[in-house]
Amino acid sequence: MAKFIIAHDLGTTGNKATLFDEEGNCLASSFFGYETYFPDALSVEQNALDYWKAVVSSTRELLAVSRVNKEDIAAIAFSGQMMGALPVDEKGNPLYQILIWADRRSIQEVEWVRERIDEERIYTITGHRLSANYSLAKILWFRHHHQEIYEKAYKFLLAKDFVIFRLTGKWVTDFSDASGTNLFDLEKETWSEEILEAVGIPLEKLPEPYPSTVVVGELIKEAQEELGLTGKTKVVVGGGDGACAACGAGVVREGQAYHYLGSSSWIALASLRPFYDEKKRTFTFHHLARGLFMPTGTMQSAGGSYQWCRDALCGREKELSKELDVSSYALMDIEAKKVEAGCENLLFLPYLMGERAPWWNPKARGAFIGLTPRHRKPHLIRAVLEGVAFNLRIILDVFREKGISIENIRLIGGGARGDFWAQILASVFEVDVLRPVYLEEATSLGAAICGGVGIGLYPGLEVAEEMVRIQDRFVPCPEEMEIYGRLYPVFKEAYLALEKVFEELC
Repeated sequence: MAKFIIAHDLGTTGNKATLFDEEGNCLASSFFGYETYFPDALSVEQNALDYWKAVVSSTRELLAVSRVNKEDIAAIAFSGQMMGALPVDEKGNPLYQILIWADRRSIQEVEWVRERIDEERIYTITGHRLSANYSLAKILWFRHHHQEIYEKAYKFLLAKDFVIFRLTGKWVTDFSDASGTNLFDLEKETWSEEILEAVGIPLEKLPEPYPSTVVVGELIKEAQEELGLTGKTKVVVGGGDGACAACGAGVVREGQAYHYLGSSSWIALASLRPFYDEKKRTFTFHHLARGLFMPTGTMQSAGGSYQWCRDALCGREKELSKELDVSSYALMDIEAKKVEAGCENLLFLPYLMGERAPWWNPKARGAFIGLTPRHRKPHLIRAVLEGVAFNLRIILDVFREKGISIENIRLIGGGARGDFWAQILASVFEVDVLRPVYLEEATSLGAAICGGVGIGLYPGLEVAEEMVRIQDRFVPCPEEMEIYGRLYPVFKEAYLALEKVFEELC
């Protein structure tokens, strides 16, 4: 009997459900979008019941499109957006909207925590800076602003964990998702009693953490009826989206790295130990398996910078893309290829939305530096691509400074489709860039591999190295490396020189 796995990737804009066979081939996919709400400038919420509707609808669509027998669905596994906080009662009913990762209303709660526990200690225990983006501050916001909800809350859940409860009746999470809460002890692989005691949050309000490959239960009767599946289907907890993406890129052993190139972007490694940077430029998530970690550095506006460039500077390319039925970004790449690497000494600082790694400066701003009468639109377009690559190189070098050797970098995400940008990244990073077959589906594939390991279909997560097929390799160009090697330190100096200017502009 064939065994199929459904992976649900509960993202920010919607749920992507994907059906995989035993060899990791994508047989069908379905997307169900949901709304995001912005009550004010710092608040970002979603309705958790929309997650359940999305999972039900997309599961049924997968079955209908693929015509796979429901008896052959061996497992459901999850990837989920991280760092949220959803209060639910004893029956799993939401008591409020879920505050998602982008919500920053709990800035005052961060200061409250900082008065009670040293931030260095938070970083050492959790692998993360103290931040309003994480679940800890969000939970405290409920206590400080909606005490009745906080008191009534039986559990505070992450996005995928709410759906898992609806499927199984179990209050669970996994190590990787828990590691994005500011409450999880990375090395002990459990909730931090020290932090919970310092902030006065009872352990009972949190779900039980497990490795990502654990089978947490079978579908309860109500879930079987709604999804159109049987009680034979196992539910595997899965992981946070970043860790699932790592697995789906084939990054499951030390020395491997991947780069997710989307609206925001990050570089992450697989490591046998957490990575602590004295300047806190990077952070560390738990990976999908016990004893495996994922040091990470995230920049705010990568693909977002190229999108800005398109919308602000490339109106003609947007019009042509509709006429020719090709991507506007492909047309922009053609323009950028008209100029040589380095853009005749034109630099772009990609800090349109402030910056996380490596500067952690919300007041940073974007800038073109070095403009002359010779520069034209192709220079500006290429400078944007190179500026993003330079900033990511700083993140990569944080790891290299500590002697971490990186064999190559797997490139995934929507921005990975373009050959031109991939080649720039290879030359700036000075390392081979590998592009797998599945780019935007990598996160779902990682969740599916978790599911396969959980039900015994695969021996362990290391099978990802074989299942992830590489279709392209981009090798650093020596001539470009020389130019970028000269401009890279200038790029870093440009930001440092403008720090005080950014302060004045905010």
